[in-house]
Amino acid sequence: MAKLRVKITVRLFTDEKCFGPGVAELLHRVDECHSLRAAAISMEMAYSKAWTIIHNMEQRLGFPVLEVKIGGKNGGGATVTPEARQILEAYERYCRRINEYAEGVFQEEFAFLES
Repeated sequence: MAKLRVKITVRLFTDEKCFGPGVAELLHRVDECHSLRAAAISMEMAYSKAWTIIHNMEQRLGFPVLEVKIGGKNGGGATVTPEARQILEAYERYCRRINEYAEGVFQEEFAFLES
């Protein structure tokens, strides 16, 4: 028999979904690439979809998620705002805690499979 495992995915909601693993990954990629377009490309996502995700998140949370500089002589770019960084870090801590707890409960409830 194949070994069972548990995977918990956390999504945050206001009236609609506003934050989850995909959004967290997108923000990390913006941090790495300093560009929403480059982040989207690195995730094999259309720029328009990435922009829509960011726009919807900003609307639902009520604060800017990215600081964007329009191109020009020195080029444009994007950085994650301090508020977005704070929610990203809190989200990741929360996910770690939930997954640690879930793993413990899983081991307790499914211990009979190890015998």
